[in-house]
Amino acid sequence: MDVKIRIGNQNDLPRVLELVKELAIFEKAPDEVEVTLDEMQNWGFGDDKIFDYFVLEKENVIVGIAVYYYKYSTWKGKCLFLEDIIVTESERKNGYGKLLFNEVVKVAKAKKVRRMEWQVLDWNVAAIEFYKKYNANLDGEWVNCKLTYDQIQTM
Repeated sequence: MDVKIRIGNQNDLPRVLELVKELAIFEKAPDEVEVTLDEMQNWGFGDDKIFDYFVLEKENVIVGIAVYYYKYSTWKGKCLFLEDIIVTESERKNGYGKLLFNEVVKVAKAKKVRRMEWQVLDWNVAAIEFYKKYNANLDGEWVNCKLTYDQIQTM
């Protein structure tokens, strides 16, 4: 089996967006994906670049991605936020999530970030068990807060 991980490029974006939509369906929020290919192009490769990603290819087909970006903590300094690891449903349980996670950890080490963070839905038991294998701190103390685009525009 030919499996490789590489840094994502602009040509990967249509498949990346397909995987994002697949994740939204899995997370019971299929109508929540608003990002467009043009926006992904700009935010991943343009003047407003804000994220990076890896792709995992099996026999030259992208079956997984890991999307991450940097953030700043007033207490810790530079941190890395792992936005998503997505492996297409038919390829789950093959260890691909672990390969992608480990690739992002390598970046965190190389960039000497003070903290690597991510979120997981409380009902996603498989993901929670996966992260426990890394002795990750699963913090139930912090509450996630958001303002939507529409809410921001009406303020």
